[in-house]
Amino acid sequence: MNKRWQASLWLALSIAAGAASAGTVTDDTGQRVALPHPAHRIADAWYAHHSLLMTLGAGDLIVATVNHPQDRPWMFKVQPSLNQALQAHGKTFSSEVLVARHVDAVFVPAQDPDAISYRQAGLPTLSMRFDDFDSMKRSLLTTAEVVGTPEARRQAQAYNRYLDAQIAAIGAKTASLTDSERPRVLHIQSLHPLKIDGSQTLIDTWIRLAGGKNAAAQVKGNMKEVSPEQIIAWDPDVIILGAGAGRLEDSPYAALFEGTKAVAQHRVWQNPAGVFPWDRYGTEVALQIQWAAKQLHPQLFNQLDVSAATQDFYQRFYHYPLRADEANRILAGLPPLTASR
Repeated sequence: MNKRWQASLWLALSIAAGAASAGTVTDDTGQRVALPHPAHRIADAWYAHHSLLMTLGAGDLIVATVNHPQDRPWMFKVQPSLNQALQAHGKTFSSEVLVARHVDAVFVPAQDPDAISYRQAGLPTLSMRFDDFDSMKRSLLTTAEVVGTPEARRQAQAYNRYLDAQIAAIGAKTASLTDSERPRVLHIQSLHPLKIDGSQTLIDTWIRLAGGKNAAAQVKGNMKEVSPEQIIAWDPDVIILGAGAGRLEDSPYAALFEGTKAVAQHRVWQNPAGVFPWDRYGTEVALQIQWAAKQLHPQLFNQLDVSAATQDFYQRFYHYPLRADEANRILAGLPPLTASR
């Protein structure tokens, strides 16, 4: 009887410890955040992080957003509940308004100065950050713990398996490429002003996985301003224009870049953009690596149908029945047609 009592006590303590740990989550900066209960009403102050919540089936929990339908039309089409969310002017929410709206978790990008005021208002605030595949997968798992539902945890595990499978399949084909077979890729985030993405970024990661070399590898970090002369000196084989960067032929650099290999060989591509720009920090990077691999090495990936993969992804992770024509608009970096769906 004594042993049974001890076993029962141990089980009860284990359950209690599990419940206590479930109420504390470690964010991406290592800070432990106490959550009184799973989040039901979320304020999301990181543009890209919305796609993680949507991937978990928790997009409808967002009641305050920094995104806007004119900037992210596919996001608001796929997750129409965002149209009822509080839309911030800029990147800052009023703490008083969040409290009044009964927000029980706030996500912010790492080093966001507004996090201090949110915490002072008693709002559980999680600082999120990732710059490669592994840290993004961890961030998704952390977000699932904040949401706290079995579906969110299942979706996080399913997405991470999907991403790992794509990385493995693409890497198996590009790993044997010689240095000379890897084109030098320049990713331009903005044409006005002229900004590129360098090394130690998620952009650099997918360029290398897809079988390319980052022409701007000597520059470290995202969205770094450079001179047009520097781009001419790099002379990339391929230029990929980020969503929202505009068209090179409409920019002041059209004539200036005519002599680069990328322009001369007609290898200037517009990056796809869906719920979030594929090339940046959202879960659609799992589609980005497929698109980039197919663009850079069409013979290696001749069996890969990126349009079909996009439809499958949207159904699987966003629970949205994306049509073929919609997938093709996303691949072209175009917004949805207003009369579609």
